[in-house]
Amino acid sequence: VQLQASGGGLVQAGGSLRLSCAASGSIFSIDFMGWYRQAPGKQRELVAGITSDGITDYADSVKGRFTISRDNRKNTVDLQMNSLKPDDTALYYCNIVARAHEGDYLGNYWGQGTLVTVSS
Repeated sequence: VQLQASGGGLVQAGGSLRLSCAASGSIFSIDFMGWYRQAPGKQRELVAGITSDGITDYADSVKGRFTISRDNRKNTVDLQMNSLKPDDTALYYCNIVARAHEGDYLGNYWGQGTLVTVSS
């Protein structure tokens, strides 16, 4: 299973960015898809997640500003980020919890980080 993330960049405070992540390879099913972030000197934290049933969860710091969505046919997950703040600056990682083959245990897969920088 491979994850390819894209969409990071530099934006001014108040601006918007959209992150996208595509999962490929041998995938039987995906339970959870999410975005984590890690700022310098801080622990990695869950930003937003979405289950296969479409149930979403957000960090308190991004509620009302970020929206996560997934396309189960394409195995993609997007994160629309609006009203960005300098505190949102971090390396953002795509994550899925999935089975590569029927009957497999769930595996935890990570994409490469994509950098989001918000200037004040």
